[in-house]
Amino acid sequence: MFLAVIATPLVASTPLLAQQKDAALTSPTPALPAAPVAEKRPHETVLHGKTLSDPYHWLKDESYPVIDDQDVLDYVKAENAYFDAAMKPHAALVETLFQEMKGRIKEADSSVPQKDGDWIYWVEYEEGAEYKKWYRKPVAGGETALILDEVAMAKDKEYFRLSDVAVSPNGKLMAYAVDDNGSERFEVRFTDLTTGKALPDVIPGTLSSLVWTLNSDALLYGLANENWRTDNVRLHKLGTPLSEDKLLYKEADIGFGVGIGKTAADNYIVIATGDNETSEVYLLPADNPEAKPLLVSARKKGREYSVDEREGTLYIHTNDEHANFRVATASLAKPGEWKTLIPGSDATYITGLAIFRDYFVVEAREQGVDQVDIRRYDAPLTPGRIQFPETTYVAGLGDNPEYHQDKLRLDYESMVTPDTVFDFDVAGKKLETLKVQEIPSGYTKDEYVTELVNMPARDGTPVPVSLVYKKGTPRDGSAPMHLYVYGSYGYRVPPGFSTTRLSLVDRGMIYAIAHVRGGDDLGRAWYLAGKTTARKNTFNDFIDAAKGLIAAKYTSAGKISIEGRSAGGQVMGVVYNEAPELWGAVLAGVPFVDVINTMVDETLPLTPGEWPEWGNPITDKAAFDFMLSYSPYDNVTAKAYPPMLVSAGLNDPRVTYWEPAKWVAKLRATRTNDAQLLLRTNMGAGHAGKSGRWGALREDAEEFAFVLTQLGVEK
Repeated sequence: MFLAVIATPLVASTPLLAQQKDAALTSPTPALPAAPVAEKRPHETVLHGKTLSDPYHWLKDESYPVIDDQDVLDYVKAENAYFDAAMKPHAALVETLFQEMKGRIKEADSSVPQKDGDWIYWVEYEEGAEYKKWYRKPVAGGETALILDEVAMAKDKEYFRLSDVAVSPNGKLMAYAVDDNGSERFEVRFTDLTTGKALPDVIPGTLSSLVWTLNSDALLYGLANENWRTDNVRLHKLGTPLSEDKLLYKEADIGFGVGIGKTAADNYIVIATGDNETSEVYLLPADNPEAKPLLVSARKKGREYSVDEREGTLYIHTNDEHANFRVATASLAKPGEWKTLIPGSDATYITGLAIFRDYFVVEAREQGVDQVDIRRYDAPLTPGRIQFPETTYVAGLGDNPEYHQDKLRLDYESMVTPDTVFDFDVAGKKLETLKVQEIPSGYTKDEYVTELVNMPARDGTPVPVSLVYKKGTPRDGSAPMHLYVYGSYGYRVPPGFSTTRLSLVDRGMIYAIAHVRGGDDLGRAWYLAGKTTARKNTFNDFIDAAKGLIAAKYTSAGKISIEGRSAGGQVMGVVYNEAPELWGAVLAGVPFVDVINTMVDETLPLTPGEWPEWGNPITDKAAFDFMLSYSPYDNVTAKAYPPMLVSAGLNDPRVTYWEPAKWVAKLRATRTNDAQLLLRTNMGAGHAGKSGRWGALREDAEEFAFVLTQLGVEK
């Protein structure tokens, strides 16, 4: 049983609890109860001759993914009660922030309608609603039909997430996937769109995209296996028992995940398998999915590629000859013989390729800025670059479902420009503004400043940092700052717009994004310089960027709140250990902090596929030693740590709940000070936190209230 000294009905009364209760009766301002204290239970693991002690191992429920160990549940609930008690004095601020954030969101809102075949589709939020409704109407004219009602489906549910919606090619049927507990095991359901009635077919336990056959009579999907991974593609024919579904593909490598898609012209179904550094693609005729799959090119370690098709020619996006990728072509007859169409370049990082009937689109990044090029098939080396209105922005293809598009739908934003939907007239080369994100409570762009600055890392590498702040914010070191990071998997945190962060900026804070190595902000090499044996560059870049911002008098040590989620939460853990004096508050969301124990557990959903990203500590002693040297959980020491709020999801299959729980427990027992340390666990949600736009927003308000009170911006 965990040991708790906290006024909560979750634990039995003790004399100390009774004393606290008596004190509360006589004191006008009851003191915050003592934090939960997790029991230490001996547990040791020997790996590569080193003994690792893990006294909080018991917080991992051995029946996971079922969590029913009462000791575990009692501890997690006690931490939640402690979080509630600690945040109760700030309830008014949380409510103020929540109403501010909510006031910037147009409650009754809709997406820009888009044509797909004989129908026009869009989604709408109603006033006050947490979830969307999905609509369509005939292009030729006719009545609007509600085809999917998330509001009704989510009623009385603590969590609801719609993963995929797929309408059949003939427009008569719809498949969609639902998760109602955050575990990312989805149930596929079907609707007859001609009648609006649900079909009896139901497929539980899926974890994939949904792809219809060309004849609209069957659906391809992937089941989650016992380790919560998708290693298969199956074919379900409507009206037949699931036991008769045919297995079309099974992946043997436990580190590879399998995905499904379609080529642009809908001629082929794509089966893609791979891990974080290697891929392999097969094609199936969309009208005959039971045919023998066509292998495009056999997997080669370290080579990634994706494939599309037009009129018998394959278009391949690959990093085989250059880290920044090239575009190649091949024939269906000889799919493995690739001929360069657009070569790789140090200056241009090709991030995506989209095929249309009359042209193709290359998405790229140059010096960290997004570029969109339209290229004709008869003159592919002559770029037609779309010109956007600002010098620093985020832009890319939006919803473009049809093979033939005279106009391209684009999404655009910047740190000071709200989300904007454009149509680009390909023939006329003109941008047409369709919608600009409306902020009901008001927003004046000219009141804000955005900058892109470079701060030197300790090895001399310039690290970009995006900033946004209110005009007139002092540059004398007195301004507080919120510094955000991710820095993994080659994912860039885009320097886009956020209504939520205005609640910090409008209070005089500078909001910053550190584009550290490990992301692909400056190209693929930037990503490679922050993975496996180069991982410490990510942590050093973040610390050094903060020091550079302090030296440039944007802020001061102790005035910086920092935030990272998931793998970004790992960054929080490392810099929390290595440079605690810099931070005034820390937000660690679903943090990957128990690195060794997670990466040696092959039964966890993500572990085998993660070895190319982090290293394999089971087979590689050097990788084990390196990971152990920075693993946040393993490097907690007796020192003063700054205030921190940690979040977790009980049903999270990506970063399991026990990682943050163990970390908090160890910090409580080891640190030398009593700065506020809180753990909030969503009991009915997973990796993304609460679902619904208002539930998620209230969590944002709680986190920002923690930051503002810890930094002294608001008491």
